[in-house]
Amino acid sequence: MTDGHVVRDADVEYESVDAAEGLSKGVLLGPDVTPTLSLRRFELAAGATVPEHTNEIEHEQYVLDGEYVVGIDTEEYTVSAGDSVHIPAGAVHWYRNEGDEAGAFICAVPNGDDTIELL
Repeated sequence: MTDGHVVRDADVEYESVDAAEGLSKGVLLGPDVTPTLSLRRFELAAGATVPEHTNEIEHEQYVLDGEYVVGIDTEEYTVSAGDSVHIPAGAVHWYRNEGDEAGAFICAVPNGDDTIELL
């Protein structure tokens, strides 16, 4: 017997993220399905920026499309499809898409308090 679950791409609803214009989020697998972590897909529009912020929980990300800059603490990294990113809990981070194409990434986070604090 299995407790597996499949979410179809067509069933994922995307919503704008209040903290950043040009960023949208779809929850692929959330706490209603899995007790330990959530899997989300983000889309970062061309020209969009996400301001410096911190989160209470760590983030693991896998870049699907595009090329954009991820800032983590005092470092900036240009990432593109196939790259993986680890953002420790509490680390100051931000995003900047200077390109003409949207970027997209998968983000896995432990379930729990994901309080975002804008800086």
